[in-house]
Amino acid sequence: MLDFARWSLDTIREEGSFLSWLEEQRFDWTTTTAQAIEEILNGKTIILITDQPRKWFQSYILSSINTPSLDRPLLPIVSIDAIYTHFNSVNGGDMIDIVDDMIALSYKDDYIFWYIGKGNDKRADIAKRRDNSYFWIFDEEFHNAFTLKSYDSNLDIKLLQLYKLFNTSLSAAMFGDVDVSS
Repeated sequence: MLDFARWSLDTIREEGSFLSWLEEQRFDWTTTTAQAIEEILNGKTIILITDQPRKWFQSYILSSINTPSLDRPLLPIVSIDAIYTHFNSVNGGDMIDIVDDMIALSYKDDYIFWYIGKGNDKRADIAKRRDNSYFWIFDEEFHNAFTLKSYDSNLDIKLLQLYKLFNTSLSAAMFGDVDVSS
């Protein structure tokens, strides 16, 4: 079984120029992604949160991550908006605490947040409270985060490329081709 860091580098290089931009950031990628995949393999539900401009990407992930053609076990994934439809109106720490408590009760603390978007967006606040959250965060350095620039003219393309690599990584880990725990 291959080490995840080595496998990721090989996969990035196999894609050629498609993912060449990621080779420089591969250490941030492998560290954060390996931890998230390990949580998923341990049976945790993914609660997906995006900022408003990335709603299209949230829909894309939700519609494609459990595609039957992947021929793998289904993953428990849900958007924060499906859990609490009024999430956009959540303001302040007390209300975030209430929503977080409801999620903790519903999912028995067996969940991780996956946040994609600007770091200063209020939708990121709930994910920032949990140490095991997974971030693709823009314009901010944050613990356990893969950082991108919101002003990058290729941002949408990079998000799709990252998702493809994430999905491939997830399948490789599920089928024992790669070890994310090392």
